[in-house]
Order: sequence, then C-alpha cells, then structure tokens
Amino acid sequence: MNRADAADDGGDRRSGITLRELEVLHALIRTGTAMNAARSLGISQSAVSRRLAQLEDRLGLALFTRAGGRLVATPEAFAINEQLGPVFATLGRIVNHAREPRTAHRGTLSIVAPPTIAHRFLPGRIAAFRKRNPELHISLEVIASDSLITGIAECRFDVGLTDTQPAHDGITSEPLIATQAICILPGAHHLADRDVIRPEHLEGEAFVALSRRHSSRVAIDRTFERAGVRRHIAIETATSVSAMEFVRDGLGVSLVNPFPIVHQIGRGVAVRPFLPEIAYTTSFLLPSSRAPTAAAVDFIAATRASLDRTAYPTAP
Repeated sequence: MNRADAADDGGDRRSGITLRELEVLHALIRTGTAMNAARSLGISQSAVSRRLAQLEDRLGLALFTRAGGRLVATPEAFAINEQLGPVFATLGRIVNHAREPRTAHRGTLSIVAPPTIAHRFLPGRIAAFRKRNPELHISLEVIASDSLITGIAECRFDVGLTDTQPAHDGITSEPLIATQAICILPGAHHLADRDVIRPEHLEGEAFVALSRRHSSRVAIDRTFERAGVRRHIAIETATSVSAMEFVRDGLGVSLVNPFPIVHQIGRGVAVRPFLPEIAYTTSFLLPSSRAPTAAAVDFIAATRASLDRTAYPTAP
C-alpha cells in the first residue's frame, strides 16, 4: 500500500511526526513560554504554536493547557519529553562530529535564491565555502521565489534560501532567521523624526510597494486595510533592493524585510521600526523526496554559523 492509500484508509497520524515538532515540545518545556521557545529555536512564535498544534493533532493528545496566560505542560508532555533526552543527546553528538575537520567535498552543489538574498547575502558565504572545498563545483541560480519553490520540489536544486514559506509536500524547510518589517524613508522625510512608524502615519503618503507576486505583499496590504489607511502607491517593484533605491531617490516610503539589506542601506535612507509587527522567516528549502547531500548540509551549517543575528530587527 502506498502513502496515499494509507492516508485514505486513515493511516497512523504519528508516522508524520517531524523532528522540528519534537524540538518545539522540548523547547517549550525547557524554556516555559512560546516566546522563549521561539527565540531558542530561531523561529517565530506563530511557528511554535503551529508546530505544537500539528504535534498534538498527530498524537491525538493535549500536551499543554493555558493557565494565567502561560502554557502548562500536561503529564503526557512530560512523559514524551523524558524520552526525547537521549534523542537530542544523540543529535548533539552527530552535530559535533559534523563540525570536526573532514575531507573537502567533491561533486556539485546547486544553490538557488531570489535576487536580494542572492546578491546581498550569499556571494561571500559561497566564496568562503568554495575555498574550503576547492574540488566542489557550485552553481548559484537567481530566480523568483515561486519558481525557486517548484525547482526545489522537483529536485532541480540542492538547497534554496528564501523568505517565502511554501506549503508544499515536496519541500522541507529549515529556518535561518525570523525578522520583522522595517519602514524605510528618505533621509529628510518628515516622518524620520518618529521613533516608530504606524499605518496611520502613512495615510496618503507616497509608497513604494513590492510587486503583488512578492510573498509579503498580501500581509502588508492587509495591515493597512485593517487600519483603514489608504496609501498612494507611487511605484511597484520586485525586490527590496530596488525599493530601497527608489526610497533613496525620494519616490516614497516602503516596508521591507530587514534581512539581508538593513546593514547595507547606506546614506540617504532612514530606517525605523514598524508596528504592528509583520513577521518574516527566512529559511533554507530542501527537497523532501531525497536526503540532502553532505555538501548541502555543511553549507547550511556554515551559513548559519556566519550569520550575525544581532544585525537584524528580529521577531519576538
């Protein structure tokens, strides 16, 4: 019987439990709150809640109750967590072994990313990885996130990096960093004196919008719709880099993901926090139909190790 047939016959839900779901359970019990668990795992609080709900659904158990605004673990949750200790200890040994010096990789590694990440974040990290693996052939493809997702699911690339969160059975997602939207303004803009920008401050302001195919456009539009604020969209563009340049030229203000451009903005552009929070999670994407190559695993680990998270406004 294949997987589809098993699902149709009401197969065991527990067979779909993921390591990330178990990590969320372990982190919740260890840290005591969803916010702290999210920070320890480097993911958003909403992702913690989602993974917990998935685990409870797969197990058919309530693992936490709420009391006074806090999550309280049930006896079932504690019992499962006790069994996870040896699992995570084994994983720790594997990770430590993976960090030990090893023979350089050979063969190929195909990486794919949308333009802003490909141009502003990956080149130096790919160069450093290639120098450590001189016999490894690396290719970097720069394409839009929707095409990236299809390419990963079809195994045309080994690893992708994007802030688009795919709902695709053919993809495994490994979070890199959770951030929240920033408002960028021309340096001399009258709103640059404010400590925080809110939707009502942008009523009638010229606005540089990301194109509608961009993953965050819907969330940004809904934020202003809920606030009853109408912007004057002066120009639409496909990348955060081009939005930043249009802002620098005085065409309007914009909301963008600070990763990876916030520390590369330069003169002529003011950066301010924006509320309410619009969250982003930038993740590595891998094909779920095959195990990742050793080179892909090492590249992900090296990229994570190189990232200075303190440089970015992160989501709670």
